Amino acid sequence: MVNQQRQAQDRTERARKIVRTARRMAEADGWEAVTVRRLADAIEYSQPVLYGHFPDGKAGIAAAVALEGFDELGERIRSGRGRARAPREVMNRLATAYLDFAEEWPATYGLMFDAPTTLAFAVEETPAPMKQAFEEIVTSVSALPVEGPAPTVAEVVWSALHGQATLARNQRLLPEQKAARLRVLVDLLTT
Repeated sequence: MVNQQRQAQDRTERARKIVRTARRMAEADGWEAVTVRRLADAIEYSQPVLYGHFPDGKAGIAAAVALEGFDELGERIRSGRGRARAPREVMNRLATAYLDFAEEWPATYGLMFDAPTTLAFAVEETPAPMKQAFEEIVTSVSALPVEGPAPTVAEVVWSALHGQATLARNQRLLPEQKAARLRVLVDLLTT
C-alpha cells in the first residue's frame, strides 16, 4: 500500500514537472517552441513517459498548463479582493489582479484562451479551475452597483478585462496608459 502511494506521488510530481517546464518554456520562447521532444529533453524523460502522462501529447500538456493558469488566476483574484467591500476598491483589486496576471504570464494567459485545447467554457463539462476562476469574478462583481444578474455582469467585466489583457499582450495598447485604462474601467463600473 505504501509503495502504491509512493508511485502515485511520483507520478503526480512528474506530471507537475512536465507542466511547469512546458510553462517555463512557453514563457521564454512562446508556445510554438514547446514540443514533446524538446520538453522530454529538458526534463530528461523519454517521450513515451510524457505521453504516458499526457496521451494527447502537446494538446494535453497545453490543457494542463491552461488549467494551472486558471487555478492561479482564481487565487489571485480571491486573495487580491481580500476583505474589500466598497465597489470601487473591489473592482480596482479585481482588475489589477487580472491584468497583472495576464502581464506576468503572457504565454500562459494566451494559452488559457487561445490554445488548441479541448477546454470549453460555459458548459457542464467545464473543468473546475475554469469555473472557480469565473466564480471569483462573479463574487467580485456582486459588489458593483450595476443592474443585472451577477453572472451576466461578470461576463461583461471579464470581457472588458480580457480585451485589455489581450490587446496589451499583442502590443495594441500604450503600456504607459495601463493605469489610466484601469481607472476608466473602474469609474464606468462603480459610478
